[in-house]
Amino acid sequence: MNEASGFALSSSLGLTLVVLFGVAWVLFGWYLGRANKTHEDFALAGRNVGFALAAATAMATWVTSNTTLVAPQLTYQLGVWGMVGYSFAALGLILFAPLAARIKRLMPHGYTSGDFIRLRYGRLAWYVFIAISVVYAFGWLVSLGMAGGILLEALSGLDYHIGMTAILIICVGYTLFGGLRAVIATDFIQALIIIIGVVLIAWFLIDTVSLESIHSEVQSNHPQLLDVLFPAAMMFLFNNIFFGLGEIFHSNVWWSRALAFKGKVAFKAFLLGGLLWLPIPIVTGFIALAAPQLGIFPPSADMVGPMVAAEVLGKVGAVVVFIVVFSALASSLDSLLAATSDLVTRDIYHKKLRPEASDAHLLRFNRYSILGLGVLTWLLCLPQIATLGALLNFAGAFVASTIFPIVLGLYTRRLPGRWAAAAMFFGTVLGLTGYFVIGFYVAALVSCIVSATICGLGLSFSRSEFNWDDLNEAEEQQS
Repeated sequence: MNEASGFALSSSLGLTLVVLFGVAWVLFGWYLGRANKTHEDFALAGRNVGFALAAATAMATWVTSNTTLVAPQLTYQLGVWGMVGYSFAALGLILFAPLAARIKRLMPHGYTSGDFIRLRYGRLAWYVFIAISVVYAFGWLVSLGMAGGILLEALSGLDYHIGMTAILIICVGYTLFGGLRAVIATDFIQALIIIIGVVLIAWFLIDTVSLESIHSEVQSNHPQLLDVLFPAAMMFLFNNIFFGLGEIFHSNVWWSRALAFKGKVAFKAFLLGGLLWLPIPIVTGFIALAAPQLGIFPPSADMVGPMVAAEVLGKVGAVVVFIVVFSALASSLDSLLAATSDLVTRDIYHKKLRPEASDAHLLRFNRYSILGLGVLTWLLCLPQIATLGALLNFAGAFVASTIFPIVLGLYTRRLPGRWAAAAMFFGTVLGLTGYFVIGFYVAALVSCIVSATICGLGLSFSRSEFNWDDLNEAEEQQS
């Protein structure tokens, strides 16, 4: 630790790392962006992303502030089920693999998840879905911006607002220049950094603080963290499975990738990305179990991961932690900026306000949307209103309600739009009720159960069948 300041890094070193990373990523984004000639190039990387980049961007995008900061936080609070529960979020990527392949077949010219909902279910379901998508997008954007500030504050004492502002400027910058092409290319590099860095951190932690001593300390003074029957933790395990499925199944972050990957790459890329991601939250969560033995009691639980790693590894380790977590945050923040701006541009601006807009006009508006999202996210991050875990799980009530409408909409013809809209609306409302009345660890679980029940009723009562050709015919008419 830096004895003079009490932090692993000096404020000047922390700021220097941010500036170096920022300049490198923005210049890289500008370089890649020169290949973007059309709006499709900018939004979907020309629909020609190969397997290596596809698998890397799937894995890296899913390694978010959840994995690097919230997994340690929940392990610190809930014990072994905290890290194991987070690892089950890999099911989202793995189970999205067949959905991604079907999306590519059904909508080869599609742009967004909103396109599918509007064409498959109609406008009422589309309104509900867009509201859910916007709430979720800003919840995730704000959590990622907050995580950047928390990271720098935990490692160097640099003011939260400086770190939060820096990561937003950097990600907005290179996404603005390069679009999805820059997002996917930087994700590939960030994926390599994350995998190597996480392995190094775990190796040095085990070498410095043995597994036996960590287990002994936790068992003696915090036995509930090792209790596999810890009720709240068990509820979190199941809640997190549905939260992860809802996050991926509904989000345009993943739909845009399914549509951008070439040929039959989507299935293999999401499957491999999920398998690569699976052990990462276990490793990052395990770090938090060493906190009591090291005498680390962070002012906020979401700071425990970087504080423990920096304590054990010193200044060099703190630099590694910074690089890994910063890469994880950037790989998600850029993806969300690009995907959400696509929703705003295609689903709202183009389809509702300016259907006659030219390709060049849409490209410009897409860039304005990225900039606007960055500014609005910055404003929402200023108050630092909640911990990362609380903020993210609030969104779980929204996204889990979309799981069954998405899956059934892709694989059955019989679910009508009014039932899909009701499933998403009432699933969200009752999920939020569970969040506030019971706890964050049941929000997604309640939402999913309610939504599934309503979808089941819809299938039972409906006799009409959707024509799959309407997805492409309607898309071609508007292209």
